[in-house]
Amino acid sequence: MEKVLNGAEEFSESRSVLKTILALALFLGAIHFNLALIFFAIFFLPLPKALLVFGLLLVFVVIPVDKNSMFGRKLSKYICRHICSYFPITLHVEEAEAFCPDQAYVFGYEPHSVNPIGVVALGHDAGFMPLAKTKFLASSAIFYIPFVRHIWTWLGYTSVAKENFISWVAAGYSCIVVPGGTREILFMETGSENIFLKRRIGFVRIAMEMGLPLVPVFCFGQTNTYKWLKAPGKLLQNLARILKITPLFFWGIYGSPIPFKIPLYVVVGRPIEVEKNPEPTMEQIAKVHKQFVEELEDLFNRYRAQAGYTNLELKII
Repeated sequence: MEKVLNGAEEFSESRSVLKTILALALFLGAIHFNLALIFFAIFFLPLPKALLVFGLLLVFVVIPVDKNSMFGRKLSKYICRHICSYFPITLHVEEAEAFCPDQAYVFGYEPHSVNPIGVVALGHDAGFMPLAKTKFLASSAIFYIPFVRHIWTWLGYTSVAKENFISWVAAGYSCIVVPGGTREILFMETGSENIFLKRRIGFVRIAMEMGLPLVPVFCFGQTNTYKWLKAPGKLLQNLARILKITPLFFWGIYGSPIPFKIPLYVVVGRPIEVEKNPEPTMEQIAKVHKQFVEELEDLFNRYRAQAGYTNLELKII
């Protein structure tokens, strides 16, 4: 399934198109499925049946998710394997020996793009990173969407809420967070990677409070996996803050949620050792945050040519 190439791990391309499409549809198409179902119920079903559909969707919002489900674990491995081989994804770890399987880390992954798909290569089910336990942190709004909350929970996603973040790293899980979050979508531009990072210090604070190493990660090519349209102006930004999800019209192959087949190159930098400080001052946080930003910029500049993006620019907003 994978091979070693110049010190990096690369997922070979999947030979099963149908399996790959199914994996992508399960991971990325659930939101579209919900929208299609609601549209169909409103315009094509009589009121009693439409209400039944809405009732079933509500049930899937509140029904508990068994995180240890055997079916869920198998589905997660299936999705991760085929998603990584679809693009395919190359995972380059600068110093694999610097990571200890029993140590928890805080990974700062950029960019967010339309969807930070490349993060799946860092997860436990992808089988590349030498980490025993990992969690992906995502917007809390995701876990109120029918079907999505089940699939993403099985994949290892959890809410980015501060209390939840702290509880997982305290339990020994390495947490992968996209600091720019969905707000970063507002600043996307073609030909430039715009990272919303200057005011994102929460992940740094938690790493310092828990004494966990910070790891910069950059994914090349991800922003090109979709085409998009976004409304300009303050209205969209205000709406994004309220909803916690940025309204965006995007599309992939043939206008579907299936992303374009663009090779992704994910670079994992060296861990930044952080001294444990239960009550860091703003000055101390700013110092560590500055170090993280500089390491991320350095990572981008050192690997953009190798990833095939020599002329790509990086802007820290």
